[in-house]
Amino acid sequence: MSDLLVNGVSYPLDAEGYLENLTQWNVELAEAFSKSIDLELTEAHWELIDLMRQFYQEFDLSPAMRPFIKYTTLHLGPEKGKSIYLMQLFPGEGSPVKRIALIAGLPKPDNCL
Repeated sequence: MSDLLVNGVSYPLDAEGYLENLTQWNVELAEAFSKSIDLELTEAHWELIDLMRQFYQEFDLSPAMRPFIKYTTLHLGPEKGKSIYLMQLFPGEGSPVKRIALIAGLPKPDNCL
């Protein structure tokens, strides 16, 4: 377990680097997480981050890729409800939902390695 220091405030992280106390999440913390994975957040990123936080509030879990794609299609339309869209916005190793969950201050999705 480690901490992330943002604007003089220390935020405890779990063993995999995800926010331990979900109620501590804020925009500055999201920006710090995005910088840690070399990602500059745009309006399109925030749309998905907010949507994942909404999913978590509704279902009390961080979604895997398929459920999040379906949820995105339902709320943002078929153009944005595609895995390629998520991969383009949140590139990198592994699943984009892991990076979205990290930035959104949510637990790592259960079935993501």
